[in-house]
Amino acid sequence: MKALRTLAVGVALCAGLAGPAVADNHKDEALAKAVASESRSAANRERDAARHPAESLAFWGLKPGMVVLEVQPGGGWWSEILGPYAKATGGRFAVTGPDLEDPELTDRMRDARAKMGADFAAKADQYGAVQIVNWGPKSAPPPANSFDFALISRSFHGWMRAEGRAQKYLGDLFVALKPGGILAIEQHRANPGEQDPQAMSGYVTEAYLIEQVEKAGFKLDGRSEINANPKDTKDHPFGVWTLPPMGITVPYGSGRDSDPDFDRSKYDAIGESDRMTLRFVKPL
Repeated sequence: MKALRTLAVGVALCAGLAGPAVADNHKDEALAKAVASESRSAANRERDAARHPAESLAFWGLKPGMVVLEVQPGGGWWSEILGPYAKATGGRFAVTGPDLEDPELTDRMRDARAKMGADFAAKADQYGAVQIVNWGPKSAPPPANSFDFALISRSFHGWMRAEGRAQKYLGDLFVALKPGGILAIEQHRANPGEQDPQAMSGYVTEAYLIEQVEKAGFKLDGRSEINANPKDTKDHPFGVWTLPPMGITVPYGSGRDSDPDFDRSKYDAIGESDRMTLRFVKPL
């Protein structure tokens, strides 16, 4: 399996398109150091076997000195790698955060934005000065032609819950990336077929996602099976969230307490979801 993943890193399945210089990226000592750093939480490092951070970033084409934007960083799994890497290589790291210009932004989200800023400021010695970009359904696009690399990790299905949201966000990213810039996407992958327009299971077909991203102006530049999991049957009772790391035992978002009688052994044995790993570029 490891040999197959290694082979897949260099495979671009789009006709006539070559993958990035993956071999060179694997020699990137700053990336290896960022991934191996003990400043990352132990829980995050334990997931490396399932998430393949170094291989994924090499495939996507992360390079020293890039200006990097992480979209909706959530718990910061990728931030712990991307922030220190950007600082160590002379680049810059930015993230999206709740839109402070939105008059309807809740107090809870304003507090979350303030906490995000405080958390990054406390890690300035590792991350440098982290820019927080307003992000929301009403936000203005980020500064045009500002970023070399943007990462969307397991967020696309959430965008599909509101009509037009995905195209709004993809359009904003098209503006924000420099010509030739990279849009890296990791997303739970549905089996081929008809797409649930709201992706209630958390899974999205590869064909649908590619169609939506290209509609925004990007061009598919490569895809990899680095994060494939053939054991994932994608028919779980509580959607993708039934699987690790969330491992929920009640409907997602229900607010109900976990079911102590639910047998998780089958889902723990599957591991994390089957995921597509795609690289898009903004045309020159």
